[in-house]
Amino acid sequence: MAYNYQRIIIKIGSNVLTQKDGLPDHNRINHLVEQIAKIKKKGIEVVLVSSGAVASGRSLITISEKFDSIATRQLFASIGQVKLINTYAQQFEKYNILCSQVLVTKEDFRDRLHYLNMKNCLKILLQHHVIPVVNENDVVSVTELMFTDNDELAGLIASMLNAQALIVLTNVDGIFDGNPDIEGAKVIEEVSGKPIDFSTFVSTGHSQFGRGGMITKSNMAQKTAQLGIAVHIANGTKENILVDVLDNKVAHTYFVPNRSASGKKKWIAHAGNFAKGIVQVNEGAKAALTSAKASSLLPVGVINIISAFKKGEIIKLVDETGKPIGLGIAEYGSDKAAEMMGQKNQKALIHYDYLYLEC
Repeated sequence: MAYNYQRIIIKIGSNVLTQKDGLPDHNRINHLVEQIAKIKKKGIEVVLVSSGAVASGRSLITISEKFDSIATRQLFASIGQVKLINTYAQQFEKYNILCSQVLVTKEDFRDRLHYLNMKNCLKILLQHHVIPVVNENDVVSVTELMFTDNDELAGLIASMLNAQALIVLTNVDGIFDGNPDIEGAKVIEEVSGKPIDFSTFVSTGHSQFGRGGMITKSNMAQKTAQLGIAVHIANGTKENILVDVLDNKVAHTYFVPNRSASGKKKWIAHAGNFAKGIVQVNEGAKAALTSAKASSLLPVGVINIISAFKKGEIIKLVDETGKPIGLGIAEYGSDKAAEMMGQKNQKALIHYDYLYLEC
C-alpha cells in the first residue's frame, strides 16, 4: 500500500551525489530531479535538503594542506555551493520547476523568532510551488555552530514544516541489524514503539564526504518519528528509489510515526543546543513526567538547579543520575525556582504544553 503524504522532506547525502573520485554524479542528480518532478506533479510539496556543496568544491580546486580543516571546508563550500545550486536549477528547469537556495546555520534556530522567520520563508516558497534546496551554510559555520550533519538539519526542517514524512537517501538499503558488509546482516524494515539504542549494532563509520554516519541517522530518525513524522531511510543509488519508497515497493527502513506533537514542542525538541539552564528532578517527578498521563513539572519534584535561567528560556531536565529527560520552556527564572524547590502547591516550572520528553 502506497504512502499518502502531502508534504515531504527529501535529504540527499554526499555519498549519493558524488562518485568515488569526489566528482559530482550528474546522471544520478538528473535522475533524482526527474523523480522529484514526478512526485511534485502528484500535488505533493517537496523540500530538498541536499549535501554535496563541499564535495562539489573539492572537485573544482586543490588547496594546500597547510590550511586548517574549517578554512578548507569554507573554501570548498563557497565554490561548490554555486556549482551545486546551478546544477539543480538547470535540471529542475527541464520540468518547468523553480528551485531556490536556502542556506542556514544553527544560529538561525536559536530562538523562537528566528525559527518562525525561517519557517515563514520556506512556507512562502512552497505556496508559490518553488522547491527549496536547503543546505547548511558551511561558508560561515564553525565547529560549535555546525549541525551534526544534514540529517539533523533535515529532521529539524521536517518538524518545523509539519511534514508528514522525511526520506533520507544514503548509499545503503537502510539500517542493518549488523555490519552490512558481513553476510547475514539484514535491513531492519520497520522501527516503532520505544526508543532503541542503535549503537549496540549499527556501524559508526561515515561516508568519505559527509560528517554523519548511520548512528546519527538512526537517532535523528527516531527523534523525528517520536514527533509524529514518518521517516524512511533508503538507498539513493538505486533506480527510481524515491517513487518506489512512496509506493512502498522497495526494501528500506521505515520509522513509524509515534504521535503528533504541537509546533512549539517540535521547536523545543530541536533546541537543546540553546538551553540556558539545567534542572535536576527526583524519581517521583521523572515517573510522573514519563507516564502516559500528561504532567507538568512542579517545584515539588525539583531537587537541584544546576545552572541558572530566565523566564521563557529553554531548560534541560535531568534525573538523579544526570541522565537527560527532556527540555522545556521555563515559566519563571531560576531564582524563583530555587525558592520554591521541593514545595507543594506551587505554580508549574514547565507546563506540559511546553515540555518535550526524550525518554
